[in-house]
Amino acid sequence: MAASSGGEREHDRQAALDALHADVEANNMAGYWAVDTSLKHDEDRQVRDAKKAVPFLWKYEEAIKPLLYRSAELITTETSDRRSLVMVNPGLAPKRATTTTLYTAYRINDSKDVMPAHRHSPNAIRLGLTGKQNFTGIEGEDITFGRGDLVLTPHDTWHNHGNLGDEPAVNLSILDLPLAETLNSIYFEHDYSEERDGEKLLVAEQSRRFTDNYSHDVYSHGGYLPRFVSHHRGAGSASPMFVYRWEIMREMLDRFMSWDGDPYEAIMVEYIDPVNGGPVYKTMTFFAQLLRAGERTRPMKQNASLVCTPMEGAGYSIIEGQRFDWGLNDTLAIPGGNWYEHVNRSDSEPAVLFIGSDEPTLKALCFYRKFGKTESGDVVQLA
Repeated sequence: MAASSGGEREHDRQAALDALHADVEANNMAGYWAVDTSLKHDEDRQVRDAKKAVPFLWKYEEAIKPLLYRSAELITTETSDRRSLVMVNPGLAPKRATTTTLYTAYRINDSKDVMPAHRHSPNAIRLGLTGKQNFTGIEGEDITFGRGDLVLTPHDTWHNHGNLGDEPAVNLSILDLPLAETLNSIYFEHDYSEERDGEKLLVAEQSRRFTDNYSHDVYSHGGYLPRFVSHHRGAGSASPMFVYRWEIMREMLDRFMSWDGDPYEAIMVEYIDPVNGGPVYKTMTFFAQLLRAGERTRPMKQNASLVCTPMEGAGYSIIEGQRFDWGLNDTLAIPGGNWYEHVNRSDSEPAVLFIGSDEPTLKALCFYRKFGKTESGDVVQLA
């Protein structure tokens, strides 16, 4: 019998490999061994090639706002207790996630519209966009808020949302819901009860247990912490300061307008827990970033994912060479691992971005990394 040729042997080997991989897959397994990238079974690529978030911009005036107002006409409070639009990243669809770990939604509330009390495992924030009487009642503190005000609804805290004004109001929500879902820790509860006249009753709205402006009065003076009140609020795992007023943040940004700032992040101020100085949540943190007239940040890359909403001005961001032009109330997703830079288009007025980030999660796991490019184009590690 003639010896088989090298080509035949390679053909037989490839056929055996294909049969092996087919049997592995049929048994709900995946092979991971020494790879040959010339073959179709490149396991290194397959391990990395899961669905990934992509840079994306959702436009408020052109798309979000008209759809929100249409939903307000068609979705009644009899059929649903909320009207929200979730920003779904095209790279992750159909999963309801804006980046791998962050979930962003726009919500419209009709006048005098307050939803029943509920709580859930994901941490959340509300940022006022329109209206002056957005409402959140949280753990017995009634909070009325307007544009730019940041309201926390931490993990496992009972809260109501709504609008006490006479006109519809829109706010922005950011949650760590995709992260909580990945960790199998999602739950929502709607059976809020209080004891009244010695009887435990299910009720829709929480009773008021704190004075007006409580969070502001107790926590808004940096460097000073009252000792005569309890700072354990809700589950005790987040900042006890449930509302951060935009007016104070904006004054802070103005105070540093003439400073050099950071070449990669311009003038950026973080919202912090006033008790321990850390981020407001262990999973997410939030910033306000001011770009002075004509300012352009240097290119930066980090493995934290960002969602950015312009609160003032207009500009654009370059993400991996792609330009995204943003304006008021838009949402821009910058997934971790992408080079990006921001530009203020105006030569006379500042631009201000509100930013949510999963940076604390990465830092807690010792995964956080951050890089920048110098003026000469060299890459330097920043964190």
